[in-house]
Order: sequence, then structure tokens, then C-alpha cells
Amino acid sequence: MSRDGVKGREAAGDAPKVTITDIAREAGVSVPTVSRVVNGRSDVSPATRARVEDLLRRHGYQRRSAPGDRAALLDLVFNDLDSPWSVEIIRGVEDVAHAAGVGTVVSAIHDRAGSARQWMTNLRARATDGVILVTSALEPLMHEELRRLGVPLVVVDPAGAFALDAPTVGATNWAGGMAATEHLLGLGHTRIGFVAGPARLLCSRARLDGYRAALDGAGVPVDDTLIVQGDFYPESGFAGCNDLLALERPPTALFASSDQMALGAIEALRRRGLRVPEDMSVVGFDDLPEVRWSAPPLTTVRQPLSDMGKLAARTVLGLAQGIEPASARVELATELVVRSSTGPRG
Repeated sequence: MSRDGVKGREAAGDAPKVTITDIAREAGVSVPTVSRVVNGRSDVSPATRARVEDLLRRHGYQRRSAPGDRAALLDLVFNDLDSPWSVEIIRGVEDVAHAAGVGTVVSAIHDRAGSARQWMTNLRARATDGVILVTSALEPLMHEELRRLGVPLVVVDPAGAFALDAPTVGATNWAGGMAATEHLLGLGHTRIGFVAGPARLLCSRARLDGYRAALDGAGVPVDDTLIVQGDFYPESGFAGCNDLLALERPPTALFASSDQMALGAIEALRRRGLRVPEDMSVVGFDDLPEVRWSAPPLTTVRQPLSDMGKLAARTVLGLAQGIEPASARVELATELVVRSSTGPRG
């Protein structure tokens, strides 16, 4: 940012609004480096500190709060909050935030630009130590605005493959999809139905790719008629299972890429008088707390949701202190949990 640009805005009657990102760009350093200088940390070379401090003075940069203060708040943003999946993420974030003496503000934007704009307006009116954004198609828009404001950001389960310079936390969805399908193949099933999650999400596509890879590895042709679309909610699992049962040759096993869809599928089977696993084996994905009490208890791929929330919280709190993560993209391991909803092909 040039001094002419600042003077121009002053002449127009607007106070210059310089962000940490602007200072970092002009100084030729990273945003965390500028944050370290602003927060008075010692782990910056004298020459770099002098250059950054000079730019901060020249541009009249003002902290959101007094030196040494902090907002003591984290913002946790979801599309929706009507899933037990969200609760597990919140649990992990709050464990870390509570230990750090930081509060958590939880919001839902419902994938609507108007909701996102309102949330951004609210954020500008108060301070925050950082934002954790969970699986949102609005990530690029929000990310750019947060960069402009100099707010640390971590993305959990990024929705799309856009360019991000923010750290991301996810799970090994491809490996989980492959493990679930290999389990069913090992039980003798070769016609395995698949209820997919929303196609726009990276995690959904990775689980489907893992399913396809396991079939390919076993020499079983992929039959696209056995793949139906879902949305992670029980109703789509119910509908998808009914569609598969209507085929001339229904599958003998079903892999649903969320636990909720798996529970919907089990209900569809129950209403038809079919038994799990005797008439059809069913596998889910997530390992939500309630599935161990379903009838029968659900075989599923455990996704470390609470741990994902914990790691995201630790990472964003570190960024707020100018500490860059060791890796910009982290995937925590999934694990197949075998219960009573799967059995040998009849």
C-alpha cells in the first residue's frame, strides 16, 4: 500500500484502514511475522522488527485492543447446526478453548450469502482471536474478507479445492471409504450399494473414490446403478436404500457415507421386513455416539471429529500468537469400527 493511497483516503475524509496483511505485503514478510511484532514477541530479527514497526507507524496501524490484551473469543462457523456431527466438532473446540481461558461463539450461516454478510458485520463490530470455518461453500468469500481484517483462520473439512493460504484440518476420507468397502468385500459381498454425500464436498468425493478403489482392487467392476446420491441426512439414506432395493438385482450390502444416512437406510429395510445384517449388511461413516446403540449397533468408519475440533482450535490460537503450524494441511486418521450391522453374504 502506498502513502499516496493513504493520503488519498484521508483527503476524502476516511481514516486509513490498514490491515496486518497490507503491512506484511509491503514489508515482504508473512502475516504471522507482523503479528509477532504487533504482539511484542521476541522471536523476530531486529532488522525485520525495525522495518515492520516503521511501516506500522507510517500507516497509523491501530490494534483492535491494547498491547497485551486479547479478545478471549474464538468464532466457530458452520453451515448448519442440526447434526450430531456438528456437536462433536464443537466439543473438541470448546475443550481447547476452555483450557486456554477463551470463549467460543458458534454461528450457522446456512450457505446463504446474506447470512455470511451479517456474520461478517457482527465480527467487524467486535474482536476475535480467530475463526474456525467448518465445511462451507462460502469459504473463498469469507476467507478473503478475514484476510483483509487480519483475522487468523483455520478451515475444517474444506468444501472445495480452491486456493487457500489458511491451514486446513480434515480426515483420511479416501482411506476410510476404502476400508469400509474392503470390509464388505471380505465378507463375500460383491454387489455393494453406495449412498454418496453432497458432490460439492471434498470429503464426499474422497469417500466415493475410496469405495471405487476398493472395488477396483478386488477386481469387482464398478456398477454405477449401485451408487445413489444423498445429502448426509437420514431421509436421503432412507430414499437411497429404497431406490437400491427397487433394482432388478439389489445389493447385498450398503455403504452410506454418513452414519445418519446409514440409520435412514436401516429404517427403510426394517419397514420392508428385511433384517440387518442377514438380508443386507450396512456400514456408515463418522461413528457418532448414538450408533453404538442403534438396532443393530452400526459398523462404521470412525472419524475423529472431536480431535479435529481440538486441532483446529490449537492451530488458530497459535496463529493468533504468530505461531505458524508445522503443516498447512493435516488429515487425521480414520478407523473402521466393526459392530453387528455387517455379516457374511447370505
